[in-house]
Amino acid sequence: MLLQERMSVYSLKGSKGPVFPLRSTLVFFIALFGFYVCYFSFNQLTFENEEKLTSEEEQTKNICRKPAVPHEQRRYLHFPKPTTYDRGECACTPVRFFVIVSMQRSGSGWFETLLNSHPNVSSNGEIFSVRERRENISTILRTLDKLYSMDWLTSAAKNECTAAFGLKWMLNQGLMEHHQDIVDYLNRKGAMVILLFRRNTLRRLISVLANNYDRRTKQLNGIHKSHVHSKEEAEILARFKPKMDVSTLIPSIRNAEHSMRTCLGRFRKTHHMILYYEDVIHDKNELSRVQEFLGAPVTKLSSQHVKIHTRPLPDLVDNWEDVSEMLNGTKYAQFLDDADYVK
Repeated sequence: MLLQERMSVYSLKGSKGPVFPLRSTLVFFIALFGFYVCYFSFNQLTFENEEKLTSEEEQTKNICRKPAVPHEQRRYLHFPKPTTYDRGECACTPVRFFVIVSMQRSGSGWFETLLNSHPNVSSNGEIFSVRERRENISTILRTLDKLYSMDWLTSAAKNECTAAFGLKWMLNQGLMEHHQDIVDYLNRKGAMVILLFRRNTLRRLISVLANNYDRRTKQLNGIHKSHVHSKEEAEILARFKPKMDVSTLIPSIRNAEHSMRTCLGRFRKTHHMILYYEDVIHDKNELSRVQEFLGAPVTKLSSQHVKIHTRPLPDLVDNWEDVSEMLNGTKYAQFLDDADYVK
C-alpha cells in the first residue's frame, strides 16, 4: 500500500516534466509572430513611403506637363536639368530634342539659321565635325548625353524658354557607320529626326566643287567661308566656275542618291519628317510644318545667309556643254534645266 502511494507520487511529479519544453515552444511561436507583425508593419510603411514618393514624383511631372499634349506625344517632351546652370522659370517648359540629318551643300546651314531665328529653338551646329567626338560609339553617345542635358552652350543658346533643342549631323560624320546604335539611342531618348536633302544633286555637286575650291584658295581676304552674309561676298565666290569631270559625273550623282536612300531606310523607324531643300524654298508652309513638328509656336523665320549660286546652270559650270551632253538622254537630264532658287 505504501509502495503504491509512493509510486503514485512519483508518477504525478513525472507528469510535470514536459511542461518546460511546451513553454519554450510557446514563447518561440509568440516571438516569431511578433517578429512577423513588426516585419509586415515595416514593409507596409516602406511601401507607403515609396508610393508617396512615387506619387510626389508623378505630381511634379504632372505640374511640368502640358495637358493639351496628346498622350502619344508625351515621350517626346523632356524637362532637362542641366548641371552647369539652373533653367529657373523655364524648368517646367517642355523641350523636344531633335537632330537635323543632311549632306554637305544641301541647304542645311541656311535651314539651321532659319530655325535659330525662332526665339524658342536652339540648333547647335555640326558638333560632330570635331573628330574626337565621333571617334567611336561611346564618344558619340557621351556627346549626345551632354547635348541633350542642355549642358551645351553655343551662340544658338536662347534667353527665352527653349521649346526645341538639337544639332545638325552630316552623313559622313560617323552617323552612317554607327546608325543602328544611334537610331536606338534616339528612340530611347525620345528625339525627333529631320531628314533634309536636296533633290537636284547636280546643283549640289557644283556647290561642293566650288566650296572645295574656296577651301583651298580662300578667296575672301584669305578666309574660307562656306556661307556668306552679303551680296558682295556671294558675287566673289560665284565667279569661280568649276570644270566638272564628266567621266565621273553620273557615278557621283548615283552615289549621292544612294546615300540619301540608304539614310532614309536606316532612319525610317525613328520619329522623323522628310524635308527637301527645294520645297523649303518654294513652299512657305514647309517651315510651318517643321515648327509644328518641333512643337514650337509657328512664327515667321528668317536668315541672313545670302545664296551664292543664283545664276542659271550653264553660267555656273566651265564645261557646261560637256556636262549637258553627258546627262542628256539619261534620267538625270531633268537636272539640266531645274531651277531650285526663286529670286
